[in-house]
Amino acid sequence: MAEDQAQTAERTLVLLKPDALVRGLAGRIISRFEDAALKVVGVKMKQMDAEFTRRHYFDLEERLGSEVYSVTSTFMQQGPVIALVLEGFDAIATVRKIVGSTYPNQAPAGTVRGDFSHYSSAASIASGKAVANLVHASGNRDEAKQEVELWFEKEELQDYRTLAEIYTY
Repeated sequence: MAEDQAQTAERTLVLLKPDALVRGLAGRIISRFEDAALKVVGVKMKQMDAEFTRRHYFDLEERLGSEVYSVTSTFMQQGPVIALVLEGFDAIATVRKIVGSTYPNQAPAGTVRGDFSHYSSAASIASGKAVANLVHASGNRDEAKQEVELWFEKEELQDYRTLAEIYTY
């Protein structure tokens, strides 16, 4: 992070899930983050294997049970994901606001999930499939730090200034 922003800017991880990629929504979703003056400082495409999925969702089984973990793991491994590290002021909260509620049918219009999906918890349970909600976004600072470190080596993250930083901040 640039020196003058070190105390106020934060980084967060966003995953564009397999459903976002197969639907051709990656560019439209990334644009929403950039429109909100969030800076992409890391990006990669990865096919998650069972071991990496377990590392990413290390506590999901404990929190929500083995069935939820199994369905989520299968869903995340069905195709590649795009991992992004976004940086900006209040980046974690801003990203969560942009993506909307975990369950797309509860996400307001104007959010990624509200505009591009409609899947519900009930549909997930009835079908035995994961909630196709297009993106994963870190939930808090501790989670963001852990996830960014899992997905990216320090040298893979870039430091540069955007016009928004120069003229707005």
